[in-house]
Amino acid sequence: MQIFSISELKRAASSERIEGAVHGQVESISKKETSQQKPYWELVIADAEAKLTLRAWSDSPNFALCADLAKGAFLEITGEFALNPPYGVDAKRWTCRALTAEETSALLRGPASLREKQDADYEFLRETTSAIGDPRLRALCEAFFSEWGERFRRTGAARNYHHSRRGGLVEHTAQMMRAASAIAAVYPRLNRDLLLAGVLFHDVGKLWENAFPEHGFVMPYDERGELIGHITIGIELVNTLWRKTQASSPAANDWPLLHPPTEEVRLHLLHLIAAHHGAKEFGSPVDPKTPEAFALNHIDNLDAKLEMVFSGYETAAPLAPRIFERVRPLPGNLIEPLPPFVNEGETTKDEENGQMKD
Repeated sequence: MQIFSISELKRAASSERIEGAVHGQVESISKKETSQQKPYWELVIADAEAKLTLRAWSDSPNFALCADLAKGAFLEITGEFALNPPYGVDAKRWTCRALTAEETSALLRGPASLREKQDADYEFLRETTSAIGDPRLRALCEAFFSEWGERFRRTGAARNYHHSRRGGLVEHTAQMMRAASAIAAVYPRLNRDLLLAGVLFHDVGKLWENAFPEHGFVMPYDERGELIGHITIGIELVNTLWRKTQASSPAANDWPLLHPPTEEVRLHLLHLIAAHHGAKEFGSPVDPKTPEAFALNHIDNLDAKLEMVFSGYETAAPLAPRIFERVRPLPGNLIEPLPPFVNEGETTKDEENGQMKD
């Protein structure tokens, strides 16, 4: 029996019925009722990349089995999977067993392709911020990686919608930093050092709001995150790091002599964190008021939206040729993108890569 990741299974089962198995952790298990008051169990399992929702109806052998399942358990789900509108990919007949310790360890490491991508993204962030010219911002970034790097690597960028997987915040931040570097080259009046530091720190409050445990894929709720939110936590974290860095940095004695003034640098960085949602109605305590704040808001929104769109093509149910079901919170159904123009006789990069592999 072939073992799929949840993402692989969803892609394969969106077009045909698939026999196979997935490994995952129970995110939630809850007993519900249909509109006709018939009971059923809803089971949500998660792995390093995605989630899968299964249902055990009252006439299913799994109905009694689900009563003994616990949140946090690591399972193998085996069955026949297929697209089941409006529920998405589902399994009408499935069985499960507990994973061994070895299987659990392999699952927690995630698929090799995802590990390689997140490792590369993390190194890109470290290398890019280590080249920041302003010594205060550079030292602040180095202090963050030193103190909070491991927690950063297991944090999601959101609870739902985009980059909500373990390590998703690293992926989101790295892609934003690539975009910020490109935009700063096009708009040289932007303070590149400040914008790059703002990208790194804009969502650091999510290290509490959206952090995964060291050994699991189930994102818990955090009281600090619930009470004050990631923007406020991010401002507090940067202020704390700033004071520590200024007190311990060998070059800190020079900070009062640098221009622009050190206090102005700190305030402008805090403004980027405070304004990155773009408007008070979206949770920012202040509106963007600097070029870097406007740029950061749009870079953040662009990467989040494109992640949802690209993921949607892989998971959304097809409605008609080239039309896919709406992926919330996007505003409407997705349309397959237009491929790039290729001159007759030329090969695309994908074709070239395919030829190279043959």
